[in-house]
Amino acid sequence: MASYGVNPDAVAHCRSLIEKKQYVLDSDWGNVQPDADAQNAFLDHHSWEEYAAWHLGLTEGAADGTKARYAFVYGDLRRVHRTALIACVYRAAEWRHKDVELAAHDLLQLLDRTSA
Repeated sequence: MASYGVNPDAVAHCRSLIEKKQYVLDSDWGNVQPDADAQNAFLDHHSWEEYAAWHLGLTEGAADGTKARYAFVYGDLRRVHRTALIACVYRAAEWRHKDVELAAHDLLQLLDRTSA
């Protein structure tokens, strides 16, 4: 199983989006999460740093500038999705990636406070 560290740039980016109210509170994450084509289209017009900012996890041992390096996407590459943060918490908890789980949980709590 891969090991992941928290991506501090992504945490900061997510916080900024939440503070700017760039979020979706109710979505079917399974239908709106960016698929490979959407990710490739994003990368056609954005840097790897911008792509990385949408992923709370960094795969240990994977090279920067590869999709394998980035995990736990929290939005549709435009806005934060509450259901994506829930999915990040769940997946990270399921596979015992505690640091990523806690980061996603903290962001979910911030989103809920901000949107209340």
